[in-house]
Amino acid sequence: MKAVVKNTEANVKEVSLKRNKRSFWQTFVQQKYLYMMSVPFIILVLIFNYFPLWGWTMAFQDYKPARSFTEQEWVGLEHFIQLFSDERFYLALRNTLGMSLLGLTIGFVMPIIFAVLINEVRINFLKRTVQTITYLPHFVSWVVVAGIVTKMLSIDGGVINELLINVGMIDKPVQFMAKGEYFWGIVVAADIWKEMGWNAIIFLAAIAGIDPQLYEAAKVDGAGRLRRIWHVTLPGIRPTILVLLILNIGHLTTIGFEKQLLLGNPLVVDFAEVLDLYALNYGIGLGRFSYGTAIGIFNSVVSIILLFIANGIFKRYANQSVM
Repeated sequence: MKAVVKNTEANVKEVSLKRNKRSFWQTFVQQKYLYMMSVPFIILVLIFNYFPLWGWTMAFQDYKPARSFTEQEWVGLEHFIQLFSDERFYLALRNTLGMSLLGLTIGFVMPIIFAVLINEVRINFLKRTVQTITYLPHFVSWVVVAGIVTKMLSIDGGVINELLINVGMIDKPVQFMAKGEYFWGIVVAADIWKEMGWNAIIFLAAIAGIDPQLYEAAKVDGAGRLRRIWHVTLPGIRPTILVLLILNIGHLTTIGFEKQLLLGNPLVVDFAEVLDLYALNYGIGLGRFSYGTAIGIFNSVVSIILLFIANGIFKRYANQSVM
C-alpha cells in the first residue's frame, strides 16, 4: 500500500513538473516580444550593477591605480580592521542611522498622508494645481535647495527666525546652521519638502486602483469620510505601503551624501558626516581607494541583511514580501 502511495505521489510530481514546464514555454512564446523588450534593461543591469562587483577585490588589496590587477598587494582584512577601529566610522554610522530612522518614520509617512488628502479633494483644478506645485521641488537641484534652506534659516533676514520672533517663541535669532542638534531635523525637513509630492505619486496610483464600489458600499453603510479613509483607502494601499517600507528599510545605511555635504559646515561636522560622506572624505578624498571600497562593502552587506530581515518579518506577520 505504501509503495502504491509513493508511486502515485511520484507520478503526480512528474505530471506537475511537465505541466509547469509546458506552461512556462507557452507563456514565453505568447509574450516573446515582452521578453525581448526586457533584454536591453537586463544587459544594462548586468553591466552597471553586477559587473562592477569585481571591484570589491580592492578592499582586500593595497590598491594602487598605477599597478595592474596581478601586481596589487593582497592585505586580507586589514582595511576592515582599520574601519572598525576608527571612532569616526561609528560617529558616521550613528549619524546615518539617526537621519535614516527619522526619514523612515516621518518622511515615509508624510507622502501617504499627503496622497490620502489629495485624493479627498473634489475640486479637480485645485487638486491638479496642488499636485503640480508639490512635484516641482523634486526637479530642483540639491545645490539650489541647500541655498534656499540656508537663507531661510540664517540669522540675517531669515524667514524662520523672523517668524519665530514675531510670534514670541524666541527673543533673538537662533543660529540653526551652527548647532549640531538641529542638523538632523533640518536635513529631514528639507528632504520631505523636496520629495514629498514626488513620493506621493505611487500612493495616488495605488488609491486610483481601489474599486469605487467599496466607497459606495461604505457610504451606504453610513461611514463618513474619515471612516472611508480608515476602512477602505488605507487597507486598499496596504500592500504598496508594506513593499515600499521593506525597500526603504533595506536602504537605511545608504542615504547618499549630497544633502549632508551641501547643508553641513565645520561647526556641525560631527552630526553631518554619514557613511557615504565618510567614504568620500577618508577614502577617495585621501586616495585610499581600498579603504573606501571596504566602507562600500559594509554598506551593501548591511543593506542586504536589513532587507532580508524586514522581508522575513513582513512575510511572516503581514503576508507581504518583495521576493
